[in-house]
Amino acid sequence: MKKILVTGVAGFIGHKVAELLLQRGYAVVGMDNMNDYYDPRLKNWRLSPLKEHKNFHFIRADIDDYKKVQEVFETHPVEGVINLAARAGVRASVADPWVYLDTNIKGTLNLLECCRQWKIKKFILASTSSLYGFNEMPFEETQRTDTPLSPYGATKKGAEVLCYSYHYLFGLDIIIPRYFTVYGPAGRPDMSIFKFIKNMDMDRPIPVFGDGKQRRDFTYIDDIAEGTVRCLDLSGFEIINLGNDNSVELMYVIKLIEEGLGKKAKINYLERHPADVEATWASIEKARSLLSWSPDVAIEEGIERTIRWYRENRDFVLSLKEVE
Repeated sequence: MKKILVTGVAGFIGHKVAELLLQRGYAVVGMDNMNDYYDPRLKNWRLSPLKEHKNFHFIRADIDDYKKVQEVFETHPVEGVINLAARAGVRASVADPWVYLDTNIKGTLNLLECCRQWKIKKFILASTSSLYGFNEMPFEETQRTDTPLSPYGATKKGAEVLCYSYHYLFGLDIIIPRYFTVYGPAGRPDMSIFKFIKNMDMDRPIPVFGDGKQRRDFTYIDDIAEGTVRCLDLSGFEIINLGNDNSVELMYVIKLIEEGLGKKAKINYLERHPADVEATWASIEKARSLLSWSPDVAIEEGIERTIRWYRENRDFVLSLKEVE
């Protein structure tokens, strides 16, 4: 049985990746600092079913604490690392860039250095479509990504570059999936779909930055988890887009939520942030070729599943602390 360290395990993507690994017979050491960027009770909700599994062990720790990371590697021998611990959010990174530097770059460096010391060859780094900026679409992995539009994107680019250095110098197998606008049940409360469903259900206005015609390659969480786990089968150094390959307009997503809830949206139009791109769209030919992966869940089905989860957990969701 292989044992995998999953950082950010209480996060939206982290808990789903850990769940999938456990289902497939892996043992999982999960690590998370349980920060309060959004209500930690949602993170505990995600963790609860994982903790019931006999092959799951949870450690509350921060990847930017090098000594603590060393203790984890020394105490829990693992055969691979999936680094999903990150500070996310484009607009939030403009307001407080320092915490992004600590987690996204320093934290990644700490993990890489421990992999080198303990001779762990397999390292997966979660990255982001935010690196593509204003590139021509569909975004391909060979395009330049050295002009990020936010500290978030800049720190994720820094993490990618560190990964290449450790691959080149020490022979680590490093695979970097770049995620495109992940959504689904138990998602991040600061993300648009979570906010839209909650606000519309409560007859409150939903915040839309710009005119709502921006397009996103919304990708369902189960598809992202599947692609991430498949990255463990690769070797060498690879960067791979994981997206839905179907960029849709934000107003179309709002329409789907209106239909699912049976309510009309009240829209509060806000000024578009300069760090927000107008559109994202992934080329996923590399994922198809190397991972035999393509998304299974269309946006219509994904929104339906997300609304169903919201209704089943409505009281809990409404009790969560609001995210600004």
